[in-house]
Amino acid sequence: MLFDYFQNITFGQPLFFLLFALIPLMIYWKVRKKKKQTATFKISTTRGLSRARSWKNTFQNTPFILRLLALSCIIVALARPQVQFEEQRTEGEGIDIILCIDISGSMTSQDFTPNRMEAAKKVAENFVNGRPNDRIGIVIFSGESFTQCPLTTDHAMLINQISQIRNGLLEDGTAIGSGLATSVDRLRSSKAKSKVVILLTDGVNNGGLIDPATAMEIAKTFHVKVYTIGVGTNGYAPTPVSTPLGIVMQNEKVTIDEQLLKNIAQQTGGEYFRATDNNSLANIYKKIDSMEKSKVEITSFHRYTEKFYPLVFAAMILLVLEYLLRFTVFRKFP
Repeated sequence: MLFDYFQNITFGQPLFFLLFALIPLMIYWKVRKKKKQTATFKISTTRGLSRARSWKNTFQNTPFILRLLALSCIIVALARPQVQFEEQRTEGEGIDIILCIDISGSMTSQDFTPNRMEAAKKVAENFVNGRPNDRIGIVIFSGESFTQCPLTTDHAMLINQISQIRNGLLEDGTAIGSGLATSVDRLRSSKAKSKVVILLTDGVNNGGLIDPATAMEIAKTFHVKVYTIGVGTNGYAPTPVSTPLGIVMQNEKVTIDEQLLKNIAQQTGGEYFRATDNNSLANIYKKIDSMEKSKVEITSFHRYTEKFYPLVFAAMILLVLEYLLRFTVFRKFP
């Protein structure tokens, strides 16, 4: 119970704890005074004295102990024990961001660890965790596009949605135009000062109903900045391929339409990046994170609840009890 009382307690005036130095001085004064009051006399035998000791002799220091406890309570009360409550108010301008992620079959290539898609999901989760004040959404695409999660500040739910991304959710292919158009549509009605799409793909546009050039013009119309990321090693990458004998690993040539991705980024005010392994992909997201900083001001308010009242009450009870015992049960007669 006493431990629970002092849990999360801070002290407003801790210098008053120096008064605890009075307690050993009081004990020293008490012992010295008792020695001065000791008298001596001669007796013939001490056999009867062992039975003469009463409970009053045993507990004669009780009033003094109560006084020390009362003083301790007063000292702790003077140190002002209190519980601090912190409130934060956030003001400023966040950024609305759509993570547009390719989930085509080639994203299972294993030139990343364990593959491109899992590496992309991991850095996306880290990116979300590092931006607590922004609204972020997820769009996935392969042969078509789909909004996995609309813009939200519920980042726990967002990370859960990222973890559920996998190959095979949509028709296979690489519809870069459709993915970008869907991402821009998610940001179309946004009132944020800055609207950003981070488009990640490992291939060449070969599907979808919207041409990438058209999607780029839509992004420019709604003032959406697009950062593009080409994912894949240089040369060939081990890729699982379905055959009549089952899934086998084959080295497939890495083909990324870098010119298209560069053009989309340049025309919308973004930047193109090439990721060839896990580390470079993580560094790209870190760079984008540093380039797109939110302007947020956090004001903290501190409230304190005083907790010294029980200590004052306890000190009063101990002093009254000490007074009653001293002048009743342990009263000394001349």
